[in-house]
Amino acid sequence: MMNAELSILDLVSITEGSTAADAIERSMRGAELADELGYKRYWFAEHHNTTSLASSATALLIGRAASRTNRIRVGAGGVMVPNHAPLVIAENYGTLANMFGDRIDLGLGRAPGTDQMTAQMLGRTSADPQSFATAIYRMQGWFSDDGAPDSIPIGSAVSAGTKVPMWVLGSTVNGASIAAQLGLPFSVASHFAPDSLEDAIAVYRANFDPDAPTAQISEPKVMVGVNILVADSDEAAEHEFTSHMRMMLDGTTNKRRKVQPPAEVSSFADGRAAAFVSAALRVRAVGSPATVEAKLTELQNRTEADEFIFTSYIFDEENWHKSLRLLAELWM
Repeated sequence: MMNAELSILDLVSITEGSTAADAIERSMRGAELADELGYKRYWFAEHHNTTSLASSATALLIGRAASRTNRIRVGAGGVMVPNHAPLVIAENYGTLANMFGDRIDLGLGRAPGTDQMTAQMLGRTSADPQSFATAIYRMQGWFSDDGAPDSIPIGSAVSAGTKVPMWVLGSTVNGASIAAQLGLPFSVASHFAPDSLEDAIAVYRANFDPDAPTAQISEPKVMVGVNILVADSDEAAEHEFTSHMRMMLDGTTNKRRKVQPPAEVSSFADGRAAAFVSAALRVRAVGSPATVEAKLTELQNRTEADEFIFTSYIFDEENWHKSLRLLAELWM
């Protein structure tokens, strides 16, 4: 079995002592390095009302990253459909495809990517499965050669003919079922919601319909979300990973602050919140090159993933770049 392809999911983390502008520029440098090292994709995930993340306007980030790279695919992982009108999504990503050609991906999720109050402020599309599937169908119409869905006499010249590749994002069998019925690739959000990983993949593969009107691929394609951090030793990697764990813990305790420096690993050994965070992040490969390679091999054997997409909340940019380099050397 060939190694799964590797892609990066960036939430544009704002570290303590830095600004949103600093975080965006750091992400652009990360995209440039990922392009140089040969990673498959560089995706941005939509989030709102957070102190630690600057990934709210994914289309703008994608455009900036695509303009500073040459080869790597750049996209959304994802656009949270309930926050947007489908026509606006099609126009935004059709515009990106016209600007950067066949390097733009559109991952679509049903979650709002924020708290309930902010979701109400952003809401444009219902999050129920049927509305989500209908939104995807309509977007495909606007991306088609005709530039309009069959059911709606509204065209989009800027998205017509772009045929932007679409992915369904999800963490449960519901998302897996939608992806399968639509004949689209499926990205599993197991990097923070791992409980249904195997079941979701099984449902997706068992029900995949290559003949669906919306199908863009002929056979199932699975991307698995994983937390990855590579350092010279297991101890160094686990120490760096505490920044990631602290950020997750802040989310569970509603502590609003920027991404913090690493802490003592022992501080996450006890307590219900720490246990919850450790369980939520259990789909991870953190350690020395040998350790990470073994963990990724086990995960690939278990899931038969076609691709891994990973997050890395590493406080120090130099250590983040080192992790990207070490991972590329050991896996690609």
